[in-house]
Amino acid sequence: MKNFYLFSCIAGFFLPYAFFLGWLQENGFNVSLFFATVTGGNLSLFAWFDVLITALVLLVFIVIEGRRQQVPRLWLPIAGTCVVGPSFGLPLFLYQRHCHLEGYGQLDD
Repeated sequence: MKNFYLFSCIAGFFLPYAFFLGWLQENGFNVSLFFATVTGGNLSLFAWFDVLITALVLLVFIVIEGRRQQVPRLWLPIAGTCVVGPSFGLPLFLYQRHCHLEGYGQLDD
């Protein structure tokens, strides 16, 4: 599972940013156009609120589960979730937790 989490973490970083960087290359750093594009309709807002709620739940999960398991450097998946999104923050936290538990002999795979 550790390798799956690591691969998911890498994909969760690069895939979203590949599209964002393509948009930036095409449109430049135009903040008003960015917000107009991402909030352009109900379907866009549906997707954004889905991601926002997922991110908030994930942040709570990272803090509670991370403290319970005493996972070090919890700021990394929290920052990753806020800067990139849940597609990066969740697999990063799961990877960190897996490595931490593996070091303590609590995992059998």
